Amino acid sequence: MAGAMALWRVFAEPEIVPLPRPAGIGSRPARCRGGWRNRRRSASHMHTPKVSSAHLGKLFRIFLWLGITSFGGPVAHLGYFREAFVVRRRWLGESDFADLVALCQFLPGPASSQVGFAIGLRRGGLPGALVAWCAFTLPSAVALVLFAAGASTLGGELGQALLHGLKLVAVAVVAHAVWGMAGKLCPDLIRAAIALIALCLALLLGGAAGQLGAILMGAGIGLWRCRPVPMLASAHPLIPSRRWNLPALIVFLVLLLLLPLMAASGGGAVIAVMAAFYRVGALVFGGGHVVLPLLEAAVVEPGWVTQSVFVTGYGMAQAVPGPLFTFAAYLGAAMAPGTHGWLLAALATVMIFLPGMLLLIGVLPYWERLRASASAQRLIQGTNAAVVGILAAALYDPIWQSAIVAPLDIVLAALGFGLLTRWHWPAWRVVVLLVAAAVGIGLVG
Repeated sequence: MAGAMALWRVFAEPEIVPLPRPAGIGSRPARCRGGWRNRRRSASHMHTPKVSSAHLGKLFRIFLWLGITSFGGPVAHLGYFREAFVVRRRWLGESDFADLVALCQFLPGPASSQVGFAIGLRRGGLPGALVAWCAFTLPSAVALVLFAAGASTLGGELGQALLHGLKLVAVAVVAHAVWGMAGKLCPDLIRAAIALIALCLALLLGGAAGQLGAILMGAGIGLWRCRPVPMLASAHPLIPSRRWNLPALIVFLVLLLLLPLMAASGGGAVIAVMAAFYRVGALVFGGGHVVLPLLEAAVVEPGWVTQSVFVTGYGMAQAVPGPLFTFAAYLGAAMAPGTHGWLLAALATVMIFLPGMLLLIGVLPYWERLRASASAQRLIQGTNAAVVGILAAALYDPIWQSAIVAPLDIVLAALGFGLLTRWHWPAWRVVVLLVAAAVGIGLVG
């Protein structure tokens, strides 16, 4: 019983509603009607304590500030979270935070946003998780929607030079992502071969078929040839109440299967958008920049946005704080003008984040067993190697082909890549430099 209460504290107990201290080993249990049987029943049917609006408001303010100030991409976001919640507020320990990061990197979806969602879940149950996600996502989503609304008004030499500079930013950032991911996710010959095969499949087949084929290929070869890494069991497993885990998994699978069927049977444009963004969110292993090729296949291939608009928006996404997955908000807003575009932006944002959050809720109770599974580790190693190849294919098409039109563009993109790789500049500084250089060259030329 003491162990169950301790695990409950790890994930579901809000700071302002302390639970009773569990009985220690050898202490006499409190008497109650029904004895141990009733105590076991009450432990298995625990409900999240009520959370006050003031506590939710505090959560919102903390995560909103993180959403405004968290520049630098997913890895930097995890650093901000550790500083805010492990070092400063001591809401969870180092080992608990490391376990959360490991789980969110294991699952498909945006890893940094999933970590924030899980911290909100721990502090305030499901309402706290939703508040944390909304606050962290809102600043970058609104900024990208506003940019999408104003991008169509950018004309003349100045506007075209600015948009071209953003495309060059995309080249530098994606090249940097491929370089870093290849070193971490393809450290041996087997995984390097998986990445190379995935690159070829993505380029030769193209679109969603090539990407899905590459992921399945990577998973298969990983199960066959990759070696699992021994992992020690956590001293404080992150196991929340199982009240919502099965419903979350059911909803995840139902939406994954039902939305494409509804879209194919003439469900309309809105259902098609929901299906496309939900599928992307469910297939993005590795998070971050890996979303780029999947989104490109989802929105450019059917003609919802042009390739030029897509690459420009991706460059702009590097200049805003918060999660990179809010690029979906820009794409939704770019699909239609006015209010309709805002609604599509909100829908696209919710649908691309939803699969990862549902999986997080569903898998948390089984994380300790899953992380020790040799088969699961081999599968994820192969899949992660495949996404490196998929991202490398996207670097060539559409990023490179859309942005590099002159020899000087290669120089500027190489400069941005060097600043990110060698001097570790944050992405937003590279955005400012390359856009300013492109605008200056455009006006002089």
